[in-house]
Amino acid sequence: MRMTDLTHLQAEMTEWRRDFHRHPEFGFEEHRTAGLVADRLRAFGLEVETGVGGTGVVGTLTRGTSNRSIALRADMDALRIQEATNAPYASSHDGTMHACGHDGHTAMLLGAAKLLSEEGGFDGTVRFIFQPAEEWGQGALAMLEDGLLQRFPFDEIYGIHNMPGYDVGQFRTRPGPVMSAEDTFEITLTGSGGHASRPDKTQEVMVAACALVLNLQTIVSRRLSPTDIGVVSVTEILSDGVRNALPGTARILGDTRSFTPEVSAEIETNMAKIAAGTASAYGVLAAIEYRREFIPTVNDPNLTKAVMKAAATIFGQNNTAELREPISASEDFAQFLAHVPGCFMFLGNGKDSKALHHPEYDFNDRGLIHGTKLHRAIARERLPIIT
Repeated sequence: MRMTDLTHLQAEMTEWRRDFHRHPEFGFEEHRTAGLVADRLRAFGLEVETGVGGTGVVGTLTRGTSNRSIALRADMDALRIQEATNAPYASSHDGTMHACGHDGHTAMLLGAAKLLSEEGGFDGTVRFIFQPAEEWGQGALAMLEDGLLQRFPFDEIYGIHNMPGYDVGQFRTRPGPVMSAEDTFEITLTGSGGHASRPDKTQEVMVAACALVLNLQTIVSRRLSPTDIGVVSVTEILSDGVRNALPGTARILGDTRSFTPEVSAEIETNMAKIAAGTASAYGVLAAIEYRREFIPTVNDPNLTKAVMKAAATIFGQNNTAELREPISASEDFAQFLAHVPGCFMFLGNGKDSKALHHPEYDFNDRGLIHGTKLHRAIARERLPIIT
């Protein structure tokens, strides 16, 4: 079995990653990124299909005779954030940056494709899935609706995300729920505004909106079981008022997090009751739009155990650990896990790394080789050569 020069590969991946970082593209706009990914996969000798779910790319690599297959996935999209890193490879696209490390995820999966194509060491088929539009929860569904599972079947799927706050070379995941669902809501209060000097002549909505923001916090503290996990966050209040005019309309926007469909449904039901009751108490009307954007990310217990075994061979037992509790952020990878068993996992991006979605965040290039080696180890663990 040929062994790849990992020092050279690390340098290549760093170059790829910084190029992706310099040219970030928002969800379903990843034309340049997808083109470069496809070109490199073809150069590695893979079969490549582009335009899957819009701008998605699927590379296929088969070795041996086994009919088993697995998928390794990376996300490619950037965020609408103005970069403030001052890095020499900083975003050249004003108002868009790779603030979540998808540039690194893409580069490390490309590195794994190169490693596995050169070295082999597995028996079966590996699908390399490069997904668009993860950040707003539409890319996985788009690929699934475009026949991903029928056109490129696989038995299991695995994904990696970087994690600020953990040292490079540290690995974390957990069986069962690992990331939360995200639902979004918009509550519109409608009354009649008027002059700020005569609130008694209006049915203004600002006081009702402020009361409703506070009342919504009782959903988690007083309506859910103490053993259930939930978050209700109001993030915006928008009104048609001005400094000396009371508003007649107010919109309250936010999101909620949960780990089961039952808790999500309970949050929605109680939100409707509290909004209606609060509006009635202030003599105004309430209307709610409640949307489910992300479903919970739930890891298969047996496959998580297999991944942790593979990770320990790379990072050592001391750096391989189970997350004590799930993470309240959300991940589009969950849509794949709703159809095929798999595992979503995390690699440290450095203890001093800026938080994800921060204007000064940057992916730590030292983590690239770790992600690539983990992808390779998973392929060999799940598609072993039987002698």
